[in-house]
Amino acid sequence: MDFSEKGLSLEEVKAMDMVSYLSALGFEPSKISHDEYWYLSPLRNERTASFKINRSINRWYDHGMGKGGNLIDFGMLYFNCSFGDFLNRHCRNIPLQHCFVPLQNISKKNQSKIIILKEKPLQSPSLLHYLRQRKIPLGTAREYCCEISYGINERSYYGIGFKNDFGGFEIRNPYFKASSSPKGITTYEHTDKKVLVFEGFMDFLSYRSLSGQLKNQKESFVVLNSLSFLEKARPFMEKHKAVSLYLDRDEPGQKFTEQALGWGSKYKDQSALYKDCKDLNEWMIKSEKSQKKQSSGLKR
Repeated sequence: MDFSEKGLSLEEVKAMDMVSYLSALGFEPSKISHDEYWYLSPLRNERTASFKINRSINRWYDHGMGKGGNLIDFGMLYFNCSFGDFLNRHCRNIPLQHCFVPLQNISKKNQSKIIILKEKPLQSPSLLHYLRQRKIPLGTAREYCCEISYGINERSYYGIGFKNDFGGFEIRNPYFKASSSPKGITTYEHTDKKVLVFEGFMDFLSYRSLSGQLKNQKESFVVLNSLSFLEKARPFMEKHKAVSLYLDRDEPGQKFTEQALGWGSKYKDQSALYKDCKDLNEWMIKSEKSQKKQSSGLKR
């Protein structure tokens, strides 16, 4: 029984790679974690990615809807059509020979491995626009970051790259957040007096953009790149006389802050600065918007 111009059987359609299928429809993952690809749901509007494809079993699940299944189940919901209409009409609209790879041909070892292809100075207009949205000055971003091209499963992408001490990268663009191997902390040692600790590099860049005018202030920095590296960063922090913690104010961030505070009196929680926000970058964005509103009001 054939359902497309290429003579695909029902089982062949069901076996088509769902990640490639969504890419053909114009959807790319917001996050990749091992075999799990997370998306802003193609089936409804949302701000936080809760639509997941488990690529090892080639199945999807939408946590917001409480529904999941195979490629055909998705297609019937996405196109709001019947089983027969999807197989006979909508499958023909996708360039199967270019976009789909049978799942059994995908090497499980390399499914979500990110390969860094090229490094260069930040210059992509979309990435520069993204930095402006995050209120990060280009000079600050270029001092600590670069633009990287990276590959996932023979597809190439680009993003902002922030290198760790082991040569791996934290990768960001407006739609994607991931890391390349090896993953680890990023340190900048300028003094043994004080070290500032950040959860992610956007908060670190935010601080550097705010404190950039303090040229004579010597500080060391550590960017964890993952809260799970707090313990591994401890030897670097212990070399300093004072440790200022700028971790997120969500539950995980506060939990790890409490853990660090238990290590001694030289550890200080500085997150009260952005107590009404999740993190330092969000506080900086909101503060700048508030200042612009006040300035606009004065001009009137």
